[in-house]
Amino acid sequence: MSFSPPHRRLLGIAAAASAAALLLAGCAQQTAATPADSAPSQQVATADLPAPFDGEPVKVALVQQSGAGDYFTAWTAGAKAQAAAANIELTVSDARNDNAKQASDLEQAIASQPDAIIVDHGQTDTIEPRIRDAVDAGIPVIVYDLAIENTEGVLVTSQSDQSMAEGVLDELVADVGENAKVGLVSAEGFAPLDRRKVVWDEYLSEHGLDELFFTGEVTESTATDNIPLTDAALKANPDVQAIFAPYDEITKAVVQAVTQNNLQDQVKVYGIDISNADIEVIIADGSPWVATSATDPASIGAAVVRTLALSLAGELDETEVQFPAVTVTRDFLIENEITNVAQLREAEPSLLLDDVVVADWLPAVSG
Repeated sequence: MSFSPPHRRLLGIAAAASAAALLLAGCAQQTAATPADSAPSQQVATADLPAPFDGEPVKVALVQQSGAGDYFTAWTAGAKAQAAAANIELTVSDARNDNAKQASDLEQAIASQPDAIIVDHGQTDTIEPRIRDAVDAGIPVIVYDLAIENTEGVLVTSQSDQSMAEGVLDELVADVGENAKVGLVSAEGFAPLDRRKVVWDEYLSEHGLDELFFTGEVTESTATDNIPLTDAALKANPDVQAIFAPYDEITKAVVQAVTQNNLQDQVKVYGIDISNADIEVIIADGSPWVATSATDPASIGAAVVRTLALSLAGELDETEVQFPAVTVTRDFLIENEITNVAQLREAEPSLLLDDVVVADWLPAVSG
């Protein structure tokens, strides 16, 4: 098994890439319950696989708390593709912003006695007690982007929110300078967003940034509901120079609000996450979204499944794994004529994570 080199920031020149640190992204939730489904079975040559993958399919329950946008669709597709290639029968349930349903989904998963459980996002107070129930029942548990206080017996995976936030905030400071007037559009109570805000607060202090407003929420329709909130903040603070919106559904709302106020030449927007829809917004004429830090969600979903598989095979010593990301600027995308994630992967192959948590019998697969 090997890990990728640290975070690299893609600057506005095609070949510009410099080492930094491990990163992360992806968060949020959306309402409406989604029924459980299973990844389609696939014929896998099991003879050369280690136990427990060398016989009947390993049964894994994926208990999700996902949100709107194609980030989560891609994440789940990557997890399913990697599971199929590793002789894993993956059963998926998604609470879609219903915390009580996610708790119920996890309880049902425990009752089904799978070989392992993946918990993807969620609210700590509602989901951690059920995670302890799973551990007490002897079921291996891996979590992704979920803050839990008691990690005993739990494999923890994430992107490095600290380094991801640092990547775009370095760009912000370089663009607008010290002591600039700035705003934050985010939400509290979500582990990735809370971790990113810690970095934001540090940058406010270290660079003398003047925070004019903090608004935002994660809802059933995050991208829509944050437009009026940002619009009101812009009207109350017309001299703001830059906005940090550390979740792509929020970032798109901020871009819309800035544009409808005709402030795209005055206000720069800095986000987190990447998707085809995000790239379309970033490269649009006059877009104020100038930088984002991200992983490829399909590759992350696959990497979480690989991390679990290596653990079940006894080939993983770590109890916590972070996945690297890159900071991508609007200039880089335009200069390299990148219009979708597939082209971005070609320009920046490290997004594929094909040398992260892999083994000879477990190569990286993306959805």
